[in-house]
Amino acid sequence: MAAGIFNSTYYGKDYRAGAALLRARRPYLFKNTLTGLALAVFSIGVYSYTIRAVGQEEFSDVKVPDAPAKPLAEQK
Repeated sequence: MAAGIFNSTYYGKDYRAGAALLRARRPYLFKNTLTGLALAVFSIGVYSYTIRAVGQEEFSDVKVPDAPAKPLAEQK
C-alpha cells in the first residue's frame, strides 16, 4: 500500500477524522474556537473602523490642477 495518509491511525480510508484524532483535538476545541472568534471580531472591528474613517475624508486639502501638464515635446 502507498505511504502517506493511510499509514496514520488518525484518518480512515475515506479521509475522515478517526476517533483517535477527535479525542486528541477535544481538549483544544474550546480554546481554538474562542481564539478564532476573537480574531474574527478584531478583524471586523478594524475593517469597520477603517471604512468609517476613510468615509469621513473630504479631501478638501488636496490641490487639484486646473489643466493637465503638457508633455516636454510640446513645450519646446
